[in-house]
Amino acid sequence: MSEQTTPRARVSARVAAIAESATLAVDAKAKALKAAGRPVVGFGAGEPDFPTPAYIVDAAVAAAQDPANHRYTPAAGLPALREAIAAKTLRDSGYEVSPADVLVTNGGKQAVFQAFAALLDPGDEVLLPAPYWTTYPEAIRLAGGVPVEVFAGVDQGYLVTVEQLEAARTPRTKILLFNSPSNPTGAVYSPEQTAEIGRWALEHGIWVVTDEIYEHLTYDHAVFTPIVRVVPELADTSIVLNGVAKTYAMTGWRVGWMIGPRDVIAAATNLQSHLTSNVANVSQRAAITALTGDLAAVEEMRSAFDRRRRTIVEMLGAIDGVEVPAPQGAFYAYPSVEGLLGRTIRGVTPRTSAELASLILDEVEVAVVPGEAFGPSGFLRLSYALADADLVEGVSRIQRLLGEAE
Repeated sequence: MSEQTTPRARVSARVAAIAESATLAVDAKAKALKAAGRPVVGFGAGEPDFPTPAYIVDAAVAAAQDPANHRYTPAAGLPALREAIAAKTLRDSGYEVSPADVLVTNGGKQAVFQAFAALLDPGDEVLLPAPYWTTYPEAIRLAGGVPVEVFAGVDQGYLVTVEQLEAARTPRTKILLFNSPSNPTGAVYSPEQTAEIGRWALEHGIWVVTDEIYEHLTYDHAVFTPIVRVVPELADTSIVLNGVAKTYAMTGWRVGWMIGPRDVIAAATNLQSHLTSNVANVSQRAAITALTGDLAAVEEMRSAFDRRRRTIVEMLGAIDGVEVPAPQGAFYAYPSVEGLLGRTIRGVTPRTSAELASLILDEVEVAVVPGEAFGPSGFLRLSYALADADLVEGVSRIQRLLGEAE
């Protein structure tokens, strides 16, 4: 008689538990509808609509013709790029780091994952201010950690307080995730708020993983404040995440980095050597040119984002039931739509922001990301990194649809 056994799962429980990237899923659906000939306007992906500046592309073309770039290079990154990142950190953030404390990664997402993988043991807790970028909790869980959400709503401008963080702290707390300017809300912590949070983390021996990918995109009187600059003592217990994607319209080039204490960077480099080896050399050469050039092209893009920001805030704010704090950074608007939930629109009564987002896509062919992707329901994220005409058309459709709410 043959022994009967329970069939094993084909996919591991660890990987099967990963939630799909909601932002990429919305973007993919919008692009599929567009490919089918539908006039969809997509506010999903956080991707600049500008081409990468020509001088950066030219550097990549030249690099592709150099046989030196056709081979493996150090897993930690080209020495010249690590030096450029150190110099850029001094220029933009105001403090010195050694190139030896820099690891170049395949985009910012790899830096996020490797930071948590290098620091977390099973059961360690990570304080995760919400709303948060959709990848953070998945990366934390994959590393064996436990995300602990700390929510700040519209009334707080989406900015958590030290009091909230302290209330969430436990003996298992190891890391605070800090993201300013923020994805998805566009919120920016003031220098005073940043320093207060940094001193609190230092006092309690909590690591800070700080995502600074939107550092050059701030508006009005907001300023980007590097937490390690205002609390220098954090340098030994912090990891800085960054990359060229948002600043230089280089999302497809896949170059990010992490900066931190040498022992942690060495451990993350060892992980990367087995995981992906080095980042594509042509992309690294392009990144060197981006980081060592001036910021004129960056300022042009920032100015365009600022114009679109003002437009989308004004148009969304005119909708009854919508409350939208003016984002001070990045390129996202994060309106509260709680005033619309439970109201009937074209025979449908959405109870959650996910249901409302689905209704908007079905009825007026506009793709937005629901708040469930970033924390509690009741919100929508709209990226304004798209052409001005498309932005106005898309929000106009939303205005007309939501204006029918009863």
